[in-house]
Amino acid sequence: MAETNEVYESKAIITKISATSRASVKIDDSYYTLEYSEERVIPDLPDIDIEEERLLLWDTVNGECDKAIAETWDAVKNKK
Repeated sequence: MAETNEVYESKAIITKISATSRASVKIDDSYYTLEYSEERVIPDLPDIDIEEERLLLWDTVNGECDKAIAETWDAVKNKK
């Protein structure tokens, strides 16, 4: 391939995004790993802001993972 000074810019169109949040917590003497993953299809609409969609997706998956940690903590601590 010949060298060129031109920088190639992607022509790909984003049609879906996905994110996964995972955390490990130690509760008493046990470790728990919790994970939440979500994929979203991006509609072909003129007013879609892909960066905002990504931020919202990360907020969702991180929030679900945090919620799972809290529920696990409560379940383990209330089992005693």
